[in-house]
Amino acid sequence: MSIENYRPDFMVEAVYDLTPDSLRKHGIKAVLVDLDNTLIAWNHPDGTPQLRDWLDSMTEADMPVVVVSNNSYTRVKRAVKGFHVDFVSRALKPFSRGINMAVNRYGFSKDEVVMVGDQLMTDIRAAHRAGVKSILVKPLVKSDAWNTKFNRARERRVWKKIEDKYGAFVYKKEI
Repeated sequence: MSIENYRPDFMVEAVYDLTPDSLRKHGIKAVLVDLDNTLIAWNHPDGTPQLRDWLDSMTEADMPVVVVSNNSYTRVKRAVKGFHVDFVSRALKPFSRGINMAVNRYGFSKDEVVMVGDQLMTDIRAAHRAGVKSILVKPLVKSDAWNTKFNRARERRVWKKIEDKYGAFVYKKEI
């Protein structure tokens, strides 16, 4: 296991801190985003006004947003139905399958795509495997669904190794 495969390219407080201008400065023209605890709280599927504002700003700037989630088709469709965003379900992160599906389906160039997520073990690892940029965000809520708790325990060990090698990482307000 190479630690570099889990190292995010950028770290920001929340997905809502990403602006079309800051993304474009880094050559990013499309955003792939995890669903639970990144875009919406896993236990509050209706989202927030802040989410709607962020999605509106992306749409107005012609910056495509596609949800890439490990959840089932039914779960993801229900979660995003009010947000008017496309999605790939059963992405199988940490493998690159879902990211590659989104890139191919929408004709994105990998060097112009970023994967945004709250987990090193799934989102960031999948981004590395797919060859796209990655942004780690803080989870929206402190609690996790039962299936994420295992990943968080592993993530703490990996995070320590990353910081031992590279020093402390800091979440910022923009990339």
